Amino acid sequence: MGSTGVQIVCVALGVLGLIGGIVCCAIPRWKVSSFTGQNIVTAQETEEGLWMSCVVQSTGQQQCKSYESMLVLPSDLQAARAMTIISCMVTSLAILILFAGADFTTCVENEDIKPKISLVAGIALLVSGLLLIIPVSWSAHNVIRNFYNPLVAQKMELGTCIFIGWAAGVLLILAGGLLMCFSRAKSGSSGGTAKYYGNSASAPANKNYV
Repeated sequence: MGSTGVQIVCVALGVLGLIGGIVCCAIPRWKVSSFTGQNIVTAQETEEGLWMSCVVQSTGQQQCKSYESMLVLPSDLQAARAMTIISCMVTSLAILILFAGADFTTCVENEDIKPKISLVAGIALLVSGLLLIIPVSWSAHNVIRNFYNPLVAQKMELGTCIFIGWAAGVLLILAGGLLMCFSRAKSGSSGGTAKYYGNSASAPANKNYV
């Protein structure tokens, strides 16, 4: 597959990763209530996200409440907010940079600069994938740790956004890695040939012999 095909694939992976990051940021499904052990009440389900917590009744009615203050939130949730937003912003910027330096666009006419632009986009996608995987993994670690802690009464399980965040982060890292591997400067086609010019003034054109 040529570099153009790889860039198209990376754009698609970047868009999918961006959609996954937006879903993780917007939908309150990072933690869901567990119905194991003493928690056998299934009339309602508690869902927690980055910005609000929701209670879903068995009838389908949902009530959500935003967190009152950011300062009272746990450190993992505060970090997840910041890193998820930054990841979405960096991903959007990386896709725009990739469009500018891609071989299938004419935004940049200098062919020598396009590989460097694609390399910058690849690094940005790689960083955005890491920024998305870190908070998701951190939250998953805390959920699993509290689940097996007998002192915690309210048991929570991993929500859908945790798995979406992992998948989106992997897609972004894959796109960044592909761009970094295929964004290489094209070698010159001249093959290092040099032109030599003779000095016509060094030898007289006509010699007179007596």
